[in-house]
Amino acid sequence: MSMRRTIWQTLKHANDGVRSSVCSFRCSCLRPALRNYNSLSVNASDLSFGQPVHETHPHLLQPGELTPGITAQEYADRRTKLAAALPAKAIAIVAASDIVFRSGSVFYEFHQDPDFFYLTGFNEPEALAVIGKDASGTDHTFHLYVRGKDPKAEIWDGARSGIQAARDVFNADETGDISGIKHILPELVGAASQVYTDITHPDPNTSALRRFLYGQPRKTTEFAELLQSNKISRLRPVMNDLRAFKSPAEIEVLRRAGKASGRAHTDAMRKAWTREKELDAYLRYRFVANGCDTTAFEPVVAGGKNALGIHYVRNDDVLQDDELVLVDGGGKYGNYIADITRTWPVSGKFTDPQRDLYQAVLNVQRSLISLCRGSANMSLDKLHSIAEDYLSKELKQIGFDMSSKAIEKLFPHHLSHYIGLDVHDSIGYTRKTVLQEGHCITIEPGIYVPDDERWPKHFRNMGIRIEDSVCVQEDSPYVLTTEAVKEIVDIEELRD
Repeated sequence: MSMRRTIWQTLKHANDGVRSSVCSFRCSCLRPALRNYNSLSVNASDLSFGQPVHETHPHLLQPGELTPGITAQEYADRRTKLAAALPAKAIAIVAASDIVFRSGSVFYEFHQDPDFFYLTGFNEPEALAVIGKDASGTDHTFHLYVRGKDPKAEIWDGARSGIQAARDVFNADETGDISGIKHILPELVGAASQVYTDITHPDPNTSALRRFLYGQPRKTTEFAELLQSNKISRLRPVMNDLRAFKSPAEIEVLRRAGKASGRAHTDAMRKAWTREKELDAYLRYRFVANGCDTTAFEPVVAGGKNALGIHYVRNDDVLQDDELVLVDGGGKYGNYIADITRTWPVSGKFTDPQRDLYQAVLNVQRSLISLCRGSANMSLDKLHSIAEDYLSKELKQIGFDMSSKAIEKLFPHHLSHYIGLDVHDSIGYTRKTVLQEGHCITIEPGIYVPDDERWPKHFRNMGIRIEDSVCVQEDSPYVLTTEAVKEIVDIEELRD
């Protein structure tokens, strides 16, 4: 596609009522660039936004896509579905994430609020989305308030998309500068029959101590102060019902993350490692080199008895040849994540006890994945109960005393969680719901044997977990992470 377009040319809509995911090039924010061109055209490669668009990053985005793999039309459809779930004249309010600083002006990597991203595709801080249903209950208005273009600020922080792009790129019906939200939001709230939002509720992932010492992030606090109203209801249950079911496009993006992440795990198994930290660094590099944007979460690289800590992330120990290493990590692509755990012998070859315990966990994991289909009538809790039963039988066969609820000591975490834009997606969505096509989950049985006389000596201090990301289909599971090998013969052959 040519990068030069007439500035009056209207771009083909993805569908009626949805503006193109590419700027119309009539934006006030772009006028300085137009001075370098004749009155009819502008080179799109000279445009700047706060995130990639197809015209500036055709190597990342296909025509019509707003974010990798997801079109502007799909984002519009999501907002339509949300509006359909609201009462007439109700509004839903979702805020972008704040930048979080680790010290002074040094910030952590920005991670957009998943609900905000799911509804807008907008990947910058200091923004607010309002989806308002009209009185007839048949239509809705999408408001998106963002930071205005600011050349001085952009020298330091990089480009901003700006207010006009909120309309022309992100398809907002109403937009404006976020700095004026104190004058805009009260009017929207006042006219609404009901306000659905989670802004006024503390983030459950923020520690109580941090909330006590520092309070909520600045922008979130400002928004919350404007929403003290008896009209407020939680948005979370509504969003969970939407986000729990993945579209075909979302599943394809999850598959791309899973493929790249799985190959990184297999690449790591090929090499001999002496330190957890080096293996950690290699995984992070391979996730990105294979096509992911970044890591999905802090990886676990746990050698020997360190694997008994479920979320061990220090990754600062020495790896011993006679031990196993447990690696839990995945990449993120287009803000969608992969979650994989593999356990393998540091030496490349399993000892007999390692082989027996590993095979027991693998047998159970394979059986449980086969149940990830709509026709099986399973829930996460039911799968977990089956996992406990199957693991108990496998362990008994290799010499474990499984009396007195031993499985709860050896398998202390839940078998599964939902995945998507979050590692633990759709927080609060019940584990009791029957799995249906479009649910995407992990299957991760594990056994962690303490150094205790109750357990067979040759298995003590072993921790083994095997985890794949799986999408439920009606008649069969769709494993997203098959590139990460897990059969004993395949793992051992990687070093031959």
